[in-house]
Amino acid sequence: MALSPSATEAAEAIEPARATEATEPTEAAKPVEPTEAANAVERTAAAKPVEPTKATEVTDPTEAAKPVEPTEAEESAASRDRTDVVDLYLKHIGSGRAVMGRVMGGMAEVRSEGVWIHADDGRRFLDFGGYGVFILGHRHPAVVEAVHRQIDTHPLASRVFLEPVAARAAQALAAHTPPGLDYVHFVNSGAEATEAALKLARAHGRTSVITTRRGFHGKTLGALSVTANATYQTPFQPLLPDVTQVAYDDPADLEQALAARRDRACVIVEPVQGEGGVRIPGPGYLSRVRALCSAYGALLVVDEIQTGMGRLGTWFGVDAEGVCPDVLLAGKGLSGGVVPVAAMAATAEAYAPFGRDPYLHTSTFGASPIACAAALATVRAMEEEDTVARAAALGPRVLAAVRDVCAPYAGDLVREVRGRGLLIGIEFAEEQAVGELLLELIARGVLVNHSLNSTRVLRLTPPAVVGDTELDLFLTTLVEALRSTADRMSG
Repeated sequence: MALSPSATEAAEAIEPARATEATEPTEAAKPVEPTEAANAVERTAAAKPVEPTKATEVTDPTEAAKPVEPTEAEESAASRDRTDVVDLYLKHIGSGRAVMGRVMGGMAEVRSEGVWIHADDGRRFLDFGGYGVFILGHRHPAVVEAVHRQIDTHPLASRVFLEPVAARAAQALAAHTPPGLDYVHFVNSGAEATEAALKLARAHGRTSVITTRRGFHGKTLGALSVTANATYQTPFQPLLPDVTQVAYDDPADLEQALAARRDRACVIVEPVQGEGGVRIPGPGYLSRVRALCSAYGALLVVDEIQTGMGRLGTWFGVDAEGVCPDVLLAGKGLSGGVVPVAAMAATAEAYAPFGRDPYLHTSTFGASPIACAAALATVRAMEEEDTVARAAALGPRVLAAVRDVCAPYAGDLVREVRGRGLLIGIEFAEEQAVGELLLELIARGVLVNHSLNSTRVLRLTPPAVVGDTELDLFLTTLVEALRSTADRMSG
């Protein structure tokens, strides 16, 4: 049974920064130690507490002229509340997360809108992170309104009758997936979408899975099996059997693996490796992957959980090469930054096992009306506001500006700045610099992310709604933070 197009048709809170790049069994056997990035975070925090700066006070020129200062009573209450939150984390969530919270200054985030996150001490932070979720910014009005309306009418379903919101959301998403990916299975997270795809592959007899080194697809057991990082995998082995890692952006390596697994393989790949450090393949890579999967009877799953929904300046990363996978995974931005939701989209042939038997793969909360209302409103808002075109225009501006800011530090501190659309990575010569710069930016009121599968890369995923004022503020802050980081690293 062919699951791929024909040959002619065929012709991707701070978590502790200790992710290693080890993929060999010998490396996996080594004990997991904190990386320099994690140590740098602790050293920097101990030497210099995170304090508010002018960057955290700027909203617009009028607000900058008259910053609002909390009263002594408000400061005291906020400090007491922060202590309570840290204590609750220690008692009920975990010491590791509590320690990381303290390192970041002990603040708790309590409010958000647009490009801003507000902390319980009165400060606010420009969000250029968010792990790719906030393509529309925080609390987009149209998405919030749709979710409120759904809560007021029917937030969760009995699962006995048909659910119209899920049907409309599926139709809206399918209108923007590659042609033929008409069937949509909604889930609650990106990892669940990966799990659904792996199960669907097995339903077709594709029990041998091929993933890429540094690929990241989630941390539930099946998803973890194809997330190529020994740090996360080793404590939970044995994982799924018959999983092979190949080099990213290396069609020859992939072909060798496929040749040994003809008609029984499933290939999972990202258009750009986000957690892998914003690794961008050469032109034609995805087209070649598609052709190889067709030639060797493999099911192709493209993970667009981070790269999709406009993040790369197209609705999905595969659009740049006109590639149609058998299965496509969407998430993060699909939520509109309001309600968690993800999805697996598939061709009719690939989806057939799930389509025939609706109970083959189910979830109590999957495709809930409230989550689908968020997804539907997100797609409509992106259509109405031309979000994808905005990301396509804004991304190169941000990339060029970040490269200019980093240019004085090229070689000694900064190794490379790379990106596509609004997914940008700054690779440093040393891991320690990532932790140092991350804290310097937080101290000045800017949030960014490190990369879980590439410890020397700081990752920027700004919203498409960033304006010129916020972009200027970010660049000014980056200049100051880089200068301070360079001084600390050289000292």
